[in-house]
Amino acid sequence: MRTQVGIVGAGPAGLTLAHLLDLEGIESVVLEARSRDYVEKRVRAGVLEQGTVDLLCATGVGDRLLRDGLRHEGIELRYLGTGHRIAMTELTGRAITVYGQQEVVKDLIAARLAYRGPLLFEASDVVLHDIETERPRITYVHDGAAHELECDVIAGCDGFHGICRPSIPDGVLTFYDREYPFGWLGILASVAPSSDELIYCRHERGFALHSMRSPAVTRLYLQVAPDEPLDEWPDDRIWEELHLRFAMEGWSLNEGPIFEKAITPMRSFVAEPMQHGRLFLAGDAAHIVPPTGAKGLNLAVNDVRLLSAALVNWYSSGSTGGLDGYSAAARRRVWRAQDFSSYMTQLLHRLGGGPFEAALQLSRLEYVTHSEIAARSLAENYVGLPPTPTF
Repeated sequence: MRTQVGIVGAGPAGLTLAHLLDLEGIESVVLEARSRDYVEKRVRAGVLEQGTVDLLCATGVGDRLLRDGLRHEGIELRYLGTGHRIAMTELTGRAITVYGQQEVVKDLIAARLAYRGPLLFEASDVVLHDIETERPRITYVHDGAAHELECDVIAGCDGFHGICRPSIPDGVLTFYDREYPFGWLGILASVAPSSDELIYCRHERGFALHSMRSPAVTRLYLQVAPDEPLDEWPDDRIWEELHLRFAMEGWSLNEGPIFEKAITPMRSFVAEPMQHGRLFLAGDAAHIVPPTGAKGLNLAVNDVRLLSAALVNWYSSGSTGGLDGYSAAARRRVWRAQDFSSYMTQLLHRLGGGPFEAALQLSRLEYVTHSEIAARSLAENYVGLPPTPTF
């Protein structure tokens, strides 16, 4: 089988890239190890930057997003029992939209199927070959039969644990990694949100976040130890801890049945360069950010926006400038997102540094909530900087 772009992974990065290439008449084949049901139900990010929303709407996959997404023009930073609103739209002219990653994936799958481009779920034994040549290949098994796919380029969009990044020879990549000494216990509850906007809470017992997925579903997080046994957190204990951390006079937290909960470790990771030969990495295959900054999905979309533009330029003009410069162009936003995510993480979590560290945190919070310049900087990074120029 022959195609122009072989895409490994049907998450936001792979599906967005396939969609952008479809619109330009560039052929691609998408291979996904999981089932369609799995990827459409996989709960991950839920905050879309303005630029991500604009891209999805401009390319024809924004109907449900505009109808069902929850546009937010501010966030609340809560500490010492008091809430402080960061008026993002007033400060930047832009906003964020709460719309689950699984919903974005559903929209992109529907667009891909409407285009009738190959989208193969449950593809196993995927192996990359000849990535340093002009004819890289992907071998895989689908529906019990072995297949070989010859491509012009391969896009590795298969996440942190995928096979694409490890396919690059040893010594080519440089890795930057940070493990945080805490994780997030996240829950989904069948209850109306207790606030119209997200609440980021710094508390002496640890960080907490109030978010939502719809007018009837609330998403909540607690800072816990990264190796905390989930069975030590029955529902009653979770709600008790949430009430303690969010406590504020005149405000109450709505409770409801918890239908999903999990503990996720926190880490930062970057692999550079994001390319080797005819293999190009995008999304979590190349970088991981702690979720405090709400950047993961948005970074993936920016990666493939750059990569698709470079591919369009290559196929239309023969110029390799965009492809050669892909990693350098993407890294600027990657490291800005890493810095902002690290900033938000250290601003709000219990870091274990004692009274001195706690006093510094409170000083930073007082500054960002009382200085318009500091608040504008936070808001600008949160809603997303203007798109990186394409080639």
